[in-house]
Amino acid sequence: MIVVHNDSKVPLYLQIYEQIKEEIISEQISEGSKLPSTRALSATLNVSRNTVESAYLQLYSEGYVKSKAGSGFIVEKLDSSIISKLKREDFKNIEKDKKTLLKVTHDENYKYNFQYGTLSASDFPLRLWRKVSNKCLASLSSENMVSYNSSKGELELQIEIMKYLNKSRGVYCNPEQIIISSGSEYSLSLICQLFRQHFNKIAIEDPGYIAARDIFINNGYKIVPISLENDGISLEELEDSSAKIVYVTPSHQFPTGSVMPIQKRLKLLDWAVRKNGVIIEDDYDSELRYNSKPIPSIQGIDSKDYVIYMGTFSKSLSPSLRLNYMVLPQSWLVIYDKFFNRYQASVPLIEQKIIQQFMNLGYWERHLRKICLSNKKKHDILVHTIHELMGDKVVIHGKNAGLHILLQVNNGLCEEEMIKKAKNYDVKVYPVSTYWTRLEKYPNNMVLLGFGAMDENDIIEGVKALNRAWFTS
Repeated sequence: MIVVHNDSKVPLYLQIYEQIKEEIISEQISEGSKLPSTRALSATLNVSRNTVESAYLQLYSEGYVKSKAGSGFIVEKLDSSIISKLKREDFKNIEKDKKTLLKVTHDENYKYNFQYGTLSASDFPLRLWRKVSNKCLASLSSENMVSYNSSKGELELQIEIMKYLNKSRGVYCNPEQIIISSGSEYSLSLICQLFRQHFNKIAIEDPGYIAARDIFINNGYKIVPISLENDGISLEELEDSSAKIVYVTPSHQFPTGSVMPIQKRLKLLDWAVRKNGVIIEDDYDSELRYNSKPIPSIQGIDSKDYVIYMGTFSKSLSPSLRLNYMVLPQSWLVIYDKFFNRYQASVPLIEQKIIQQFMNLGYWERHLRKICLSNKKKHDILVHTIHELMGDKVVIHGKNAGLHILLQVNNGLCEEEMIKKAKNYDVKVYPVSTYWTRLEKYPNNMVLLGFGAMDENDIIEGVKALNRAWFTS
């Protein structure tokens, strides 16, 4: 029996459609049965005939019924094994499991959360963003909204990024070399496809950025983990490996925070020249340096097209924008165009225009100065409080840059024990073991502390709680 509710937010035709579909799936209406005529059902339910016709047409379009001239709508045959999988009880169980999972996820709150990679909400320039967004929306034409935009990105934004990179990072390129993408994962996936016919192995830092490692593996590459030294990736291990492409984070190695000096950068370039290889330089948070200027890029000293440079707006503006860019060597552009010239841009037009205007009007550089000052203060408070309370019982790695530090704790506890003890004091700290490919090389006494999303008082109180958890309890 079909029942419709006029006061429901669900349209009447959908109510009818859902109930008839349920009866077909549950086999209450058998194969070959004829549905009531649209005139008869509309009279029974006291709805318009068009409403019933819309419900029947939806059933027809999904294959539950067929239309037979002179006979109306007839129920189609459905595979009984498929019908059993569509029982409503299964859907109820799925929804129940989903709600349980969401509850578990949202119930885990901490008073002090040293989460990595997030900025404070107060750091986002919301007023300026709205102002620029409104201006960009007003400037769009109907033609803009019904057209596809450039696959590599909007030229105006490419030019702004080119000017910024040249000024701040020493990157030399033309606008056509800049590929704008929706996040570093998308860019790395394109790189994997680009090099698939030329390379089958990729060397990565160990420990290193796990998302990059997963992307390389998912794209069929063999991973060659290379140890880190105090000044970055081990060139001796890299030389001994058979890899000809390497992924590095030289300006603020993730997660250790080490910085690759100019001597090693030159040697790494020499390796690429001799091997006829490629360096993927991920400069993910280069803007955030607190006691020195940003370090010039490897790409800026590469005169022979061996470096792919990658940057992002996630760590300095907003992760939710999902906007990053890479600078391809000129020598690879022809191959890139051959493979990807039919791809559509992965970043919406309006978002590109907003970023372009934000940079063009000087707001980007103003924003960078602001977040560097605010995060330097948080960084200095974190480092000072750790030194003051924990002294020589800990070693801080990766100071003076970025949005996190690596804390090596010499109290006899392993990583898992430190995380559990911190939790008992309502403090969330993060494992480092995740970032190791060869876990046997991990000393197992480190945690990662992010500070970007915390206020200064919470940083102090959080470190005090950690000191009690690890050294006095």
